[in-house]
Amino acid sequence: MQRRFLLAAGAALLALPAAPAHATRTDVAAAISALTKGAPLRPGRVKLDLPLLVENGNTVALSLAVAEPLPPGERVLSLHVFAEGNPLPNVINAFFGPRSGDPHLATRIRLATSQTVIAVAACADGSFWTDSVELLVTLAACVDEI
Repeated sequence: MQRRFLLAAGAALLALPAAPAHATRTDVAAAISALTKGAPLRPGRVKLDLPLLVENGNTVALSLAVAEPLPPGERVLSLHVFAEGNPLPNVINAFFGPRSGDPHLATRIRLATSQTVIAVAACADGSFWTDSVELLVTLAACVDEI
C-alpha cells in the first residue's frame, strides 16, 4: 500500500508544471511598481556600471552611484538593483540616512543568464531615477543542477 502511494505521489509531482527558474519582466515590473508605488521612473541621475560581456555569472562587478549632483537639501534615500533573469528579481537594496555620504555602491552580484539589469534611485522628494544595462553572460550562475 505504501509503495503504491509513493509511486502515485511521485507521478503527481512529475505531472505538475515546472515553475520558471527565473523572474520574468512582469515580476520585475511588479517589484519596481511596489517600490515606486506607481510614481514614474525618470532616466538619468543614477549611473549603473556593469560589463556588457560577462564570462562568469557567479561574480559580476557592479557599481552604482548618483552621477549628477542633487539640488541643495535634496538627498537619495535608497538605491535598488533588479535583474530580469535571476530567480529573485530584487538583487540589492541599499538605504542611506541623512548623514550618509555620497550615495555610491560597489559590490559583486550573481547573474543567472544574459539579461537586463535595472537600477532605481529613490529620492526624498518622491522622485525615482533609473538606469539599465543589457548584458551577455556566457557561463550562468544561480542555477541548481539536479
